[in-house]
Amino acid sequence: CPVVPVSLLEKRQMAACRWMWPSQEVQTPDPTTPALLRLSDALLAGYRRGVRPVRDWRTTTTVAIDVMVYAILSVDEKNQVLTTYIWYRQHWTDEFLQWDPAHFDNITQISLPAESIWVPDILINEFVDVGKSPDVPYVYVRHHGEVQNLKPIQVVTACSLDIYNFPFDVQNCSLTFTSWLHNIRDINLSLWRQPELVKFDRSVFMNQGEWELLYVLSHFQEFSVKSSDSYAEMKFYVVIRRRPLFYTINLLLPSIFLMVMDIVGFYLPPNSGERVSFKITLLLGYSVFLIIVSDTLPATAVGTPLIGIYFVVCMALLVISLTETIFIVRLVHKQDLQPHVPSWVKHLLLERATALLCIWDRKKFSQSRTQSSDISRHVENNDSTAKLNHYSSEDPREREVAGGTRPTPAFAPLGEGSPLIHSILHEITTIRQFLEKRDEFRDVAREWLQVGYVLDVLLFRAYLVAVLAYTITLGTLWSVWQYS
Repeated sequence: CPVVPVSLLEKRQMAACRWMWPSQEVQTPDPTTPALLRLSDALLAGYRRGVRPVRDWRTTTTVAIDVMVYAILSVDEKNQVLTTYIWYRQHWTDEFLQWDPAHFDNITQISLPAESIWVPDILINEFVDVGKSPDVPYVYVRHHGEVQNLKPIQVVTACSLDIYNFPFDVQNCSLTFTSWLHNIRDINLSLWRQPELVKFDRSVFMNQGEWELLYVLSHFQEFSVKSSDSYAEMKFYVVIRRRPLFYTINLLLPSIFLMVMDIVGFYLPPNSGERVSFKITLLLGYSVFLIIVSDTLPATAVGTPLIGIYFVVCMALLVISLTETIFIVRLVHKQDLQPHVPSWVKHLLLERATALLCIWDRKKFSQSRTQSSDISRHVENNDSTAKLNHYSSEDPREREVAGGTRPTPAFAPLGEGSPLIHSILHEITTIRQFLEKRDEFRDVAREWLQVGYVLDVLLFRAYLVAVLAYTITLGTLWSVWQYS
């Protein structure tokens, strides 16, 4: 080997040559060899990849890292796992990989195999599975010793996913980079770019999936385990938001349409049996809808999403609506077998409630009751007139004595105790009692129908207020949690 080396690398190479062949003289490299080969041989000759590349062991190796999110592959709410695809970059200074470009055809950088040099043992703490990442076997080395390691990584990490606001949820998952073995005195971490540039960098993000990247926050901190040595770690918080359009169209809108149809069903007459069958059909349809969408809802052992509570409450409202309909139909059905409406019910519902509910045709109720009383009085008057006629026609001879000139009917000679007369009077009395009973039943039926109508209006408005209050509360909660 030459006595006076021209560079530090040649000195190291000659020292390695004397160590390997102490009894032989090393030949000067062939000047016809390409500069890249000569530089690669010079850099890797005698290099030990198992030793941290510093001349003074007290020197700390600072590794600058950077993360760029390329795609959000999947979010597994049940297993609390996030799969992302990132572009990971890191660089550090290797004091044993330095050269003078003037001695190697002005080469300022070279690619070397990553398995041939020292690489920091920086891992992600949240790793739960090995992703299918492509293998990049080379790193870039600059002449002043800076090593750049650029590679894409499919990251499968554990993340605490909060699905309470599904499908309007925002997730915040962290990627913690730290050295698994070296403490902060050996390896320190820093950020390659400014935090503002990292936060809003979406230049490589594929923005066509279910999830939208909001920003990436970075934070450096030191931590220690049980008062041992401190370790440096760099946290990247990946904040993503779900696009809710698909779930709004396929989950929320059908449920809203069914609830609207349930409200419209209250306009069916309460004394018709169609309302009950209509409500039962809606309830069955909603049950089938929940069975279909059960696989779409995220399932975790921690909690239930708010949309699941929304579906349960909607089902409960449909059941309450059906119960109210059954009650009203039972109230107004078969009124002939029911007694008269109690006076306190008439006072509360047909007078007070109609005024409170602003039912404009409440005069019709009092008019119908007046008509029923007029009918009863008319029946009594007819009864008294019939009795007077009966007594006046008992003895036709008295009318002759009184000077009557009208001819006597053909059946007048019949005696008062004639069986034909008694039979005719009995039939007339029976017909009159039947008509009076029928009018009484009609009055009772009309009163119960009026009570059922007022109760139906009252329960419908209470149901409508409950639905509106529930909708406003749910929308407010979703809006507040979405923008908080």
